[in-house]
Amino acid sequence: MKIPFYKMHGAGNDFIVVDDRELLFPAANRSFIEQVAARRTGIGCDGVILLQPSAAADLRMRFLNPDGNEVEMCGNGARCFARLACDLGAAPAEMQIETAAGLVHAWVEGAEVRLELPPPSDWKLGLDAGLERPVDFVNTGVPHAVLRVDDLAAVDLPQVGRTLRCHELFAPEGANANFVRVDEDATLSVRTYERGVEGETLACGTGAAAVALVAARHGWIELPVVVHCAGGYGLTIDSCAGKTTLTGSAEYVFEGEMEYGSRV
Repeated sequence: MKIPFYKMHGAGNDFIVVDDRELLFPAANRSFIEQVAARRTGIGCDGVILLQPSAAADLRMRFLNPDGNEVEMCGNGARCFARLACDLGAAPAEMQIETAAGLVHAWVEGAEVRLELPPPSDWKLGLDAGLERPVDFVNTGVPHAVLRVDDLAAVDLPQVGRTLRCHELFAPEGANANFVRVDEDATLSVRTYERGVEGETLACGTGAAAVALVAARHGWIELPVVVHCAGGYGLTIDSCAGKTTLTGSAEYVFEGEMEYGSRV
């Protein structure tokens, strides 16, 4: 079976996006997901996104990590999803998307997409994780740990990121680990170690929202704020009346077909 797909990225966070309105994609086949997500031997991505029908919203988004596990939400992935859905005529430019984290609202303006994230929850500030500073935690659709650092480049992300991601404070599910620097121009810079990817990604939308909300809660910056991601792109985070928005570009990289049942 040939499966058409779109390779897209949101601020450097890259995805394989599939129009699965006929519900034919083998989402339960974790081995297949791992194959197509592999950087050297597959197509390569930070996640596989399925565009599916919904009884509760314009469309349903399912997000599969490169390890084949399904997760509740991905901010940059949802923005890519929204642009493709709009371009295909499957949803209007202002749409509601059903996710495992709840219904989210998106607005598509060309390559720019604004996404309203689920309300932040499970706040835990000043946690002692045995690191140089206290760690903060917030769920912005998925769980995020946030640690402020002075030198982002000096962070040993494979080691410290993995330690924080798997820390007993966040057991059993674990958390995405974000390391944030407050810049002199009142913007933020972040590096993120993501669950499921089990490594650094060039951007994380819900992670950018988490660091912005934590920084605002501590009074380090004021919202709206631009968060500079590792890939060089900026995401704008704002919050009004308890509603958090994530705004940035959603771009096409290429289109193709994958063969299910054969070598990728």
